[in-house]
Amino acid sequence: MLKAIIIDDEEGARFTLSTLLEEYCPSVSIIAQCSNVPEGVLAINKHTPDIVFLDIEMPEYNGFELVEFFKIVDFEIIFVTAYSQYAIRAFEVSAVDYLLKPVEIEQLQAAVDKASQKRTQANIMQRLDLMKSTYNGDEIKKIALPMSDGLMFVDVAEIILFEADRAYTHVFLKNGSKITVSKPMRTFEDILENRNFIYRPHRSHLININYIKKYVRGDGMIFMDNGVALPVSRERKQEFEALLKELRIAF
Repeated sequence: MLKAIIIDDEEGARFTLSTLLEEYCPSVSIIAQCSNVPEGVLAINKHTPDIVFLDIEMPEYNGFELVEFFKIVDFEIIFVTAYSQYAIRAFEVSAVDYLLKPVEIEQLQAAVDKASQKRTQANIMQRLDLMKSTYNGDEIKKIALPMSDGLMFVDVAEIILFEADRAYTHVFLKNGSKITVSKPMRTFEDILENRNFIYRPHRSHLININYIKKYVRGDGMIFMDNGVALPVSRERKQEFEALLKELRIAF
C-alpha cells in the first residue's frame, strides 16, 4: 500500500482527488490532506508518505518550494496543476509526474503506477533539481536529455541544433559534443515552441539561429557554426528568409 498526502489550497480539488484515488487507485492510502505548504511539511515529517500530490499555485509558498524544507526528499511528487500545456510539457520532459486539472482517471492511474516504479532517492532528487532549474514562468532554461545512467541537464542556449533520426534525436552542443536520445524531435519542438531563436527549417532539423554561420540563398543551404550543413525546405524558404530580414540580415 502506498501512503499518500494531498496538498492543495482548494478544498474542492482535495475532495475530488481523494475521491478518485479511493475509487480508482486501491493501492493508495490517503493519510493526510493539507491546504498549504507549511501544513504539508508537517504532515510529511509526521507520516513519511510514499507519494505527495502537490498543487503548484498556492498562497505564501508554491508547490516547487516544498522541497526547500527537506534535506532529503524520499517521497515521490505528482504535481496536480491547472498550468498551461506548455509548462506541462516541461514537466514531462524533466520526468516529473503531473496531472492536469480536471484530473482524468486514466492519467491518475498511470501517474500512480509511475510513482510506484520510480521510488529511488537519486532519481527523485535529479528530477526535482531539474524542475527548479527549468521553471521560470513559461520559459525553459534547461532541458533534460535522458542518458543510460540518468539525465544530462543542458542549457537551451548551448544547443546548436537537433537532428531527427526516426524515434531518436541527435543533439549537437556548443562544446562540440553530440548526444543521441530516445525521444522524437517533435518533443523538443513542442517544449521550445515559444523560444524565438529556435527554428525548424525542414522536417529533420531544429536549429538555434544564433549559431548560423552562413546561408546560401540560391541553394537554400544553412551552414552552422559546428560545420553541419542542412537544407531549408521549399515550403519554409520564404518564411526563413523573412526571419533573417527581421534579424536585419540583408539579401
